[in-house]
Amino acid sequence: MPNRYAHVMSFAIDHPWAIDPAMLPVLAGILARHVAGVGSQAEIAAALVNRANLPQPRAGSVAIIPVYGVLAPRMNMMSEMSGGTTFEKLTSQLREAMADKTVKTIVLDVNSPGGSVAGNAEFAREVMKARTKKPIIAQAQYTMGSAAYHLSAAATEIVAAPSARVGSIGVYAIHDDMSKALADLGIKRTYVSAGDGKVDGNEAEPLTDTARARMESSVADAYNQFVANVVHGRGAGMTAEKVKKDWKARVYGADEALSIGMIDRIGTLDETLSRILSASSDAADQRVAYDFHSTDDTAQEPATVTAQDRQADADLERQLLEMQL
Repeated sequence: MPNRYAHVMSFAIDHPWAIDPAMLPVLAGILARHVAGVGSQAEIAAALVNRANLPQPRAGSVAIIPVYGVLAPRMNMMSEMSGGTTFEKLTSQLREAMADKTVKTIVLDVNSPGGSVAGNAEFAREVMKARTKKPIIAQAQYTMGSAAYHLSAAATEIVAAPSARVGSIGVYAIHDDMSKALADLGIKRTYVSAGDGKVDGNEAEPLTDTARARMESSVADAYNQFVANVVHGRGAGMTAEKVKKDWKARVYGADEALSIGMIDRIGTLDETLSRILSASSDAADQRVAYDFHSTDDTAQEPATVTAQDRQADADLERQLLEMQL
């Protein structure tokens, strides 16, 4: 197995995830097959999404930051496989927009099932700090799941497209018991270690009670931080009890999400940009706002929203699901 795959498998197992339940098993399954020696480099290569490092899009005085795919702390094989976004890139784009005096409002264009816990809370704090100086609008267009909701809850406002799916406030970790797969390959792995618990949770044997307890503790810590940040971000009237007992880790359509206070309004990205720009006193913004006015329900997205990235997400999902068959 190439070292780069081993590195990603280690990352996937060592870190809790705040991600839509449907996505992590797909990624973990592909990686596990490579650990067991039954996958090919061509299979992984088929899932790679080659995205150009396009300039950060703008619409008048509004900076639009794409938050697409699986979110991870660093650019690695996991973010390549998902066509995802790194927290470092998001942080850099947010800081650039904050420093640009011509940017009056920032829109996070979110289409993500979530991602790694590592780096998520830190970026949410960046958003929370930024919103004290400029309005930050988180736009669900069309998926805002788990870690993606975590960072969006820190925004000034959350808007969801009519067909959007929002929520999945929860955290979990995975452990793959690869002992049988290794045995089938004639491999018996032995760990020689020093330090109590150093090899707890290794993939060559079933999960021990001690290792499970440690994983559960790590997941609980990440979940409590997630909930606390959602409560802080959503503001008055929001409580941890409401998030845990009422919202749970479920995913909601736009109408229900609005009714329970998970989002602030329903609208498309075009409608959000039109609303922001129309309210501006800048004549240039008013002219740009006109471009987003449309009575045609079949109108396409504005050119500033990279359509090729959305298609890449759809293609990737299809490819990954085909690999599972």
